[in-house]
Amino acid sequence: MAATSRVEPIRTPDGEFDAHVVLPDSGSGPGIVVLQEIFGVGGYIKEAAERLAGIGYVALAPDLYWRIEPGIAHDHTEEGMSEAFQTAQKLDHARAVSDSVDALRALRELPEVTGGRAGVLGFCLGGTLAFAVAIESEPDVAVCYYGSGIAGLLGQSDRIHCPVLFHYGGQDPYIPLEQVEQVAACAASNDAMECHIQPDAGHAFDNHEAPMFHQPEPAGRAWQITREFLARTLPV
Repeated sequence: MAATSRVEPIRTPDGEFDAHVVLPDSGSGPGIVVLQEIFGVGGYIKEAAERLAGIGYVALAPDLYWRIEPGIAHDHTEEGMSEAFQTAQKLDHARAVSDSVDALRALRELPEVTGGRAGVLGFCLGGTLAFAVAIESEPDVAVCYYGSGIAGLLGQSDRIHCPVLFHYGGQDPYIPLEQVEQVAACAASNDAMECHIQPDAGHAFDNHEAPMFHQPEPAGRAWQITREFLARTLPV
C-alpha cells in the first residue's frame, strides 16, 4: 500500500484543477499520469494510482472533468454509467488532451519524481487520451487500456517517440474487433509498440468496481504485462 497521498494543483492557461497524487513507500520514483474512464476520478482510478505506487511509481490522476464540474465521480452501476456517458459527451477532447499534457508537465516537476521521468497510463476514455498525449507531447511511456478512439488516431502514430503498450479485450462490445486489429497491426509494424488482446475479455475488464465489466483473470494477466512493460521502459 502506498505511503501517502495528497491533492496537487495543476496549472493551465485557463486556471487550476486538482489531481490525486499517490507516493510509493520509498517516497520517490518515476511518475505516471493515470487518465480516467468516463466515470471520473473515483475509487477505482485512485486504486489504480495506488497499484502503481505499490510498484514504485509516483502516480497522479488529474480531474479531467473539472471544466464541466470539479470532482465528478459517477457510480459504477447501470444508472451511473448512463450519467457517465452524458458527462463524457460534454467533454472537450482537445482540451482534455492539453489538460493531460499539463498534468504530465506538473508531475515531472514534482520533487518526488526522479530525473523528471514520467509516462501516461489510461483506461477506456483515458486509454484514448494517453495515446493522444503520446502524439502531442513527449511522455517516456504510454499504456493504453481499451481506448475506443485509438484506431482513428493511428495516422498520427509516426509522431510518437516513446514505447507504447495497448490492451484490448477480444470480446469488447464497444470496440469493433476490426479496429482492435488495426491497432494490433500498427503495433506489429513498430518496434516500440506492443498490443495484447485478451481473447476472453470484454470492455473495461480491469475495473473491479464495475461488476458488469470486471473480469479478474484477464485483468490479472494484463496487469502483469503492464508491470513487465513498465519495468523495461520506465524502470524504478
